Amino acid sequence: MCVFAFLAKLTLNPPEGIIAGPISEDNFFEWECLITGPDETCFENGVFPAKIIFPQVIHRRSLRKSYEPNDESAANVNAAKMWREDRAQFELIADNLVRKTLCLPPNTSL
Repeated sequence: MCVFAFLAKLTLNPPEGIIAGPISEDNFFEWECLITGPDETCFENGVFPAKIIFPQVIHRRSLRKSYEPNDESAANVNAAKMWREDRAQFELIADNLVRKTLCLPPNTSL
């Protein structure tokens, strides 16, 4: 989910006990948040600040391992078959799924 979609979701439906948002309108990748301690715990009545820094660049190498399906899993039969038979098509589909998750435009070819 991209930072802007995450901000919209937090604004429309914030989780209980959490307030979060960008520190300034100039930088949407740096946020601050406040988390309230859950009831009936030693953290009850506490307010805990945190700073969140989203990466501006997603390194594709770290995502590469997700391109290789477990071909022994019954849940991945179609993905494993495509991975073995048409690697370029598999990588294009996987790349576009990752790009969609990150709110990036799709690739038309690799």
